[in-house]
Amino acid sequence: MSGDRMAKKGGNMSTLSELLIIAVGSALVSNVVLSQFYGLCPFLGVSKQLKTAGGMGVAVIFVITLASLVAGMIYRFLLEPFGLEYLKTIVFILVIAALVQFVEMFLKRSIPSLYQSLGVYLPLITTNCAVLGTALTNVQEGYGILYGVVNGFATAAGFAIAICILAGIREKMRYNNVPKAFQGMPIVLVTAGLMAIAFCGFSGLL
Repeated sequence: MSGDRMAKKGGNMSTLSELLIIAVGSALVSNVVLSQFYGLCPFLGVSKQLKTAGGMGVAVIFVITLASLVAGMIYRFLLEPFGLEYLKTIVFILVIAALVQFVEMFLKRSIPSLYQSLGVYLPLITTNCAVLGTALTNVQEGYGILYGVVNGFATAAGFAIAICILAGIREKMRYNNVPKAFQGMPIVLVTAGLMAIAFCGFSGLL
């Protein structure tokens, strides 16, 4: 019995270690925005204020995490058994669109100020390649449902971290004397590039 318990405990520790590696890798080392360059449209467009950036980050966390769960279950229990794997992209897009509509209706009814602030970028989550890319990555890497959800949550958390950092910097830059040639989007792109270089330092964690 003691041997079985030790083996079970070792298996649980191994699983936790793998999940931790996936979470850290997806959130920091392979950041979806700064390393893979997915989701740049909302990253640059909604990062003018920290409040709206935080709202977008929470919305993306909800959509990507839930999309990873639902898409993983559909792929494993519906597409794979019937040999319909080639439909995964279309099915995942439909799942993501439905989740975004749910988030949009919730914000419109519950937090109208945030809904107005996000504007056109909220429905654009449907076409955000970070959401679809995460769902497809879960399939390509052979992640199970649990691993896929953890990867989805960590990827979305990495997006939220990046967009909130950029929003905080942009709020501070309003009070700086930026050269005329760099005012507006140029200085934002330079800042995002420096952030990407800084995030390269997390590669030593794994």
